[in-house]
Amino acid sequence: MQQHLARIAILVRDYDEAIGFFVQKMGFTLLEDTPRSPTKRWVAVAPPGQPECSLLLAKAKDEEQAQYTGKQGGGRVFLFLHTDDIQRDYEQYRAAGVHFEEAPRQEAFGTGAIFQDLYGNRWELIERKL
Repeated sequence: MQQHLARIAILVRDYDEAIGFFVQKMGFTLLEDTPRSPTKRWVAVAPPGQPECSLLLAKAKDEEQAQYTGKQGGGRVFLFLHTDDIQRDYEQYRAAGVHFEEAPRQEAFGTGAIFQDLYGNRWELIERKL
């Protein structure tokens, strides 16, 4: 059997502001933006060069869903983004206005730095040891 993750849904308030954050600030690629109804779109973004697993930007459809926007990890780091150069990406993201909770730090696995997306979901940017 062979399986892989294809998409991870992340709740957003607004499609266009989420696209702006992930594409313009983080340099992700917009893979798809297809209208599904007058209020719903199928929007997928992914880090450059990695289309096999993407984020599906899912607009909260009501107040119940909206309360979880930015809290999908329950306060813990929710997503882990690997990089080949953490210092480059740390500096680039900070210059674009991405909020980091810390400077890159050394760990047994490599170097990591926690940041927040535009809604407050916590991510960890990681450069693994070779």
